[in-house]
Amino acid sequence: MQYIIDGHNLIPHIRGLTLGDLDDEQALIDLLTPFLRAKKSRAMVFFDRAATGHSGQRNFGLVKAVFVPAGTTADTAIAEYIQQLGASARNHSLVSSDRMVQAAGRAHHLTILTSQSFSEQLELLSNQLPQPTTQDSGLSEREVKEWEDFFNQYGSQPPDGLNP
Repeated sequence: MQYIIDGHNLIPHIRGLTLGDLDDEQALIDLLTPFLRAKKSRAMVFFDRAATGHSGQRNFGLVKAVFVPAGTTADTAIAEYIQQLGASARNHSLVSSDRMVQAAGRAHHLTILTSQSFSEQLELLSNQLPQPTTQDSGLSEREVKEWEDFFNQYGSQPPDGLNP
């Protein structure tokens, strides 16, 4: 099953994200990726109001993002995309709380999920997935001391065999 997502309609329903964030689109894509991996699925996310020169499709692994240019809306782009899918649209789920978008999905027999219900699924699965651990890749105090000693020993001259 593939998801068709009305991105800016979903963002306000996700805890910690707001439409006012500078990187709200990327933050949504980052949240969707582990969800889609766990569901063995893919998503097409539509965002309207793309900045001049930044419209078009971009691939983010399991997520394909469509940045709709000013002058049109994500709602219209989603309806056109669903129309292009034809009979295969039945294999998709549509995520939006917008009634016009939902109507376009129903007309082509898509499974409809409200943004609220989808965000709850995202959060539930996110809480079940193991959280990545971060390892400090910094140098230990001993390693820092060894490097300081090395550079102090040779000053500005590299050790033998390293001269160009």
